[in-house]
Amino acid sequence: MAVTVNTQRLMGELEHLATISEVEPPAITRVVYSDADGLAREWFAGLCSKAGLAVRNDAVGNVFVRWEGLEPSLPAIGTGSHIDAIPYAGAYDGTVGVLGGLEAIRSLKESGYQPRRSVELLLFTAEEPTRFGIGCFGSRLLSGALDAGADQRLKDAEGRSLEELRTAAGFTGSIESVRLGEDYYAAFVELHIEQGPLLEREGIPIGIVTNIAAPSGLRITFEGEGGHAGALLMPYRKDAFCAAAEIVLAVEKAAKGTGAIDTCGTVGKCAIYPGAVNSVPSRVVMEVDVRDTDEARRDGVLTEIGAACREVEERRGVKISIEQVNADAPAEASPAIVNAIADTAGELGVAAKKMVSRAYHDSLFMARMAPMGMIFIPCRDGVSHRPDEYASPEDITRGVAVLAGTLARLAAV
Repeated sequence: MAVTVNTQRLMGELEHLATISEVEPPAITRVVYSDADGLAREWFAGLCSKAGLAVRNDAVGNVFVRWEGLEPSLPAIGTGSHIDAIPYAGAYDGTVGVLGGLEAIRSLKESGYQPRRSVELLLFTAEEPTRFGIGCFGSRLLSGALDAGADQRLKDAEGRSLEELRTAAGFTGSIESVRLGEDYYAAFVELHIEQGPLLEREGIPIGIVTNIAAPSGLRITFEGEGGHAGALLMPYRKDAFCAAAEIVLAVEKAAKGTGAIDTCGTVGKCAIYPGAVNSVPSRVVMEVDVRDTDEARRDGVLTEIGAACREVEERRGVKISIEQVNADAPAEASPAIVNAIADTAGELGVAAKKMVSRAYHDSLFMARMAPMGMIFIPCRDGVSHRPDEYASPEDITRGVAVLAGTLARLAAV
């Protein structure tokens, strides 16, 4: 169904949210359980209450905003995203799905539409891995992908546990209570910027996600022998960083070697010890991200990286240890939801294309408990996680209109 999206209201809210940050604009930093995170949550809850929606928080701060349907006992239709932001990020990652989800609900309400099923907007806690080194821990807990031991096991860089930090932020109660039943949602749809260049490049305003790539994270530690950069002669070195450099290239080679465009391998962090220009590196800790839409293909890349580590370890005389931080399964969007999005876009006269999400989102874990779908809108130059991240008001408005129509279809059955 067609609704009237209040673009001015929505863009004003996106702009205001961008001012709630730990750093000066245009950069945005909102780490979960920080003061900025708390202020943003409080402001958002006020918007939802003003719209006549019921708001509740769970024990880790996932926020549920409910528009009661005519048959509230039925499983609800969910939508939503996140508002936490990595350091020096932009204004649209996640926030378009949260504030756009709110605008979709308001637009439907203002049109006079009455949903049969309740529609629920979810603000996920900590999609970004900034604080605890693991992404999507709110949706992981909701779906049962993360166990209750995470309350003590997850710690930030200062050693503070999830339990300590959530309690200090005002979120109390048993962490076991966070998990939702498998019949809680009948469907879940997330609106998000693409975070890539394909839609803009092809001039298509709507992407319909068919698959979400699965990430796997490795922490690889290299133990060599340090010494003076001049006194430790080249034939006798066991340079940990030289060994690590070979593995960086091995990651690239393994990812490219699958021949599949959906395979990606990245070394995004590398800490060198002792970190002096005139000292041979004795220890290196690096973190590797490998992801693919095909789990077996991704795991084949991980196997190749492990084999490369063993070969380099033996040849260079260093010790290499590998810790798997996470290994999540890919997710497929529900064909019924893909069709609902496509039909809605068609009714609105909006061009759309089916595509893969190579970034992962909370929807990856929501797919474990309900049929899932995602709607992408273009972002300028495909840029994301940077202060110059941008989505136009026109593209955001179209995305919200397609989301609203999709929610209306799903909530009617």
